[in-house]
Amino acid sequence: MKRIACLPIDHDIATSVYPRREFKARGSFVTRCPGCRLPTLNCLCPYRVTARAEASFWLLTHPLEHHKPTNTGRLIGDVLATTETFTWYRTAPDARLLALLDDSDYAPFIIFPDDQPDYATRVVNMEAVQNVKQKNRIPVFIILDGTWRQARRIFRKSPYLDDLPILALNTQRQTRYRLRKPASSTHLCTVEVAAELLKQSGDVTAGAILDDYFDAFNESYAASRGHHRIETPSPAMLRLLIRRE
Repeated sequence: MKRIACLPIDHDIATSVYPRREFKARGSFVTRCPGCRLPTLNCLCPYRVTARAEASFWLLTHPLEHHKPTNTGRLIGDVLATTETFTWYRTAPDARLLALLDDSDYAPFIIFPDDQPDYATRVVNMEAVQNVKQKNRIPVFIILDGTWRQARRIFRKSPYLDDLPILALNTQRQTRYRLRKPASSTHLCTVEVAAELLKQSGDVTAGAILDDYFDAFNESYAASRGHHRIETPSPAMLRLLIRRE
């Protein structure tokens, strides 16, 4: 019998031809608000407040993150209208992202740890962000949105990011995220990283609003998991309600 050689399958092409089924999390049967995607028991929409910032965010999101209701990246876009979200595929870079990377109005920085020697020459600090502001360019924080393993793969497998400066977030903040268990208390979720970047780069008010919105999300989602309706707004929720007036 003639043997047929098996060719390796490109995972990204395979998933584009044969799309993955929608992610089904525990509790996926719960009725959710179409606006905030939270269970309607504790809808987040009443606490949504928009803000302006000098900096912008581009989220390079792993495909599996889009359907996870616990993903916090979308909270950034709720607060900052200039936020852009791109789905990452290894073999098919987003055309709009590539165009934006070539736009001289923007000065993008990849947010990634600075602990590896092979890209040490690309690492900058927050002073670089202030320098581009003085040149009337818009600083852009590119966040690799996914698990730590997914983020590392995005970083290593995206050659169009290879020449961009790397900004590591230096903070003593401990995560307040309650919906997924982090490997360490120093591992911040996506929206926590964004809030810290805003504060450290000078967009303090926007950072505070995003932080409060994240806390409201955290409280609302956790309460809904326990089938408990929040009757008394938390301090963060009250601050957001005041800003909406």
